[in-house]
Parts: sequence; C-alpha cells; structure tokens
Amino acid sequence: MLLEFICNENGSRLDTFISNSAEGSYTRSYFSGLISDGKVTVNGKVITKNGYKLSDGDKVTVDIPPVVDTDTRPEDIPLDVVYEDDDLIIINKPQGMVVHPAAGHHEGTLVNALLAHCDGRLSDINGVIRPGIVHRIDKDTSGLMVAVKNNETHVKMAEMIARHEVVRQYRAVVYGVISHDKGTIDAPIGRANGDRRKMVVTENGKPSITHFEVVNRYTEATDLKLLLETGRTHQIRSHMTYIGHPVVADPLYAPRRKTYGLIGQCLHSQTIEFDHPRTGERISFSSDIPQYYKDLLDKLVLL
Repeated sequence: MLLEFICNENGSRLDTFISNSAEGSYTRSYFSGLISDGKVTVNGKVITKNGYKLSDGDKVTVDIPPVVDTDTRPEDIPLDVVYEDDDLIIINKPQGMVVHPAAGHHEGTLVNALLAHCDGRLSDINGVIRPGIVHRIDKDTSGLMVAVKNNETHVKMAEMIARHEVVRQYRAVVYGVISHDKGTIDAPIGRANGDRRKMVVTENGKPSITHFEVVNRYTEATDLKLLLETGRTHQIRSHMTYIGHPVVADPLYAPRRKTYGLIGQCLHSQTIEFDHPRTGERISFSSDIPQYYKDLLDKLVLL
C-alpha cells in the first residue's frame, strides 16, 4: 500500500511529517523504521534519514508493506529467560530464531514464544506483528535481547536506546588476523544502493561507532569483544566488513568465505546493561558464548 502526501510544512522532519499526516494510522517509530528500511521517497528519491528536512511542495511517498499475519499466535517455544519482572524480560536468543513475524517467517519467532510465555502481556506500541519488541538482533545473531511488557516501559526503553544509554557488548569471530589490540571504527552507515538488504559505510549514512578489543588471535581469524556506542542495523557486520575483517560465516557480507560449518554469522550479544526504566536501579546481565561459537574456536589454531 502506498501513502502519498504533499508537504506544506517547510522545514519539517520527515518522520514527524509522515506520522502527523497519517493521522495516527501507525506509530512514529513504525514510520521511522520504514524510513531506515528505504521505504520512503521524497520527490522520487529514497531518503533514509528520519531527520531529513522537507520543503513546501515536496511529494512524500511511503511504501507500507503488507501485513504478514494480523493474528500472531502464541506458541509454546522454550525460551532461555535470563531475567524477568512485571515490566520487562531479557532473553538469550538462539542463533537462527527470527525476532518477529515477517515474509517467510510466520511462525516459530521470538514474538510467538513471548506471547505464550507472557500470556499476551506485552507492549503494543509496535502493533500486533511486533508486540514487546523495543529493539532486535538479526536472525542468525545469538544472545541477549530485551522485550517489554507495557507501553510505559517501552517508551522509556526506546528513549534510553536512542540516547545510547543501553550498554551492549558483543563477541564475534572475524576473518583474518587483526594486529591492533584495541580499536574504534567511527564511520557512518547507510543502506547500500545496489542491495537494500546490506548496510555500507557512506558519507551520507548515520553516525556509527564501534569499539573492539582482541580476545584471541588465530591463524585464520580473530576473536573479538565489541562495544556498540551506536546501534545501527548490521552495525558490527558492516563495520567489520569495512575494515576488511567480515564476521565469520556471514551469509550476506561474506557469502563466498569458509563457513566452518556454521549456519550464519558468528556474532553473539553477550552483555546488556542499563538503568531499570521503572526503579532506576542499574542492572547488568551477561551470557556465555553459545556452543556454535565454542565449536568454531575449537576448529581454529591459536597464534
């Protein structure tokens, strides 16, 4: 479904203008996601910056994807629950699990499992397809992820994430030997022109900062700890590719490289830390690297 609007509010932010023009049909965060996904054009040109300033007379077109399943059903899928209270739940997501229903993935998602586990008590700000989802990690990325049970918590968590107040540390094995013990990648990320599934470093992208530290070096790879200062889509995957060390077995960014038998990228969300949105208490959780990660390390030869 296409929505079309003509701007009569010179200087308006793109996301704000669309949200106001749609008159509550969808949330502003929903439209922000569509903008980031390349689903919005201004005068026929794809714009991926939410803060893009419009001019009078600009034609804004929004491509609303079809609803995959408006009746997302609870499914009794086992979850590795790290923490849970009345406001939020922290899950250790396995590699291969899709976070929410989408084309080709109508069942077996984290949302299906959460609906059953939480008896439907999840925030509804992101609609029936993504209840409780305030951030997400990729299908083949494993590890810690927060879901929220009410709208008040959802809003506060989303604000903390936007202000970069949620600490997220990852582990990854990347191709090649990184010589520096520590480093920072400060390079803007935007959607690739030739392949909209991929993110690339581009001067027109959003500011993106990734810090890394070497855990171990191997003859063919390097085990890293990574700290996200920002949280862009595919940030670690695109940043590591940018410096010539893509994540091992990444099917999108290193499709022709040796996979070592993995089904997807060797990337794990290991630690998450933030102030509890209701109590203000500082909480921190960590998870061990999963078995697939350990199996890969066993196949590598230490330097």
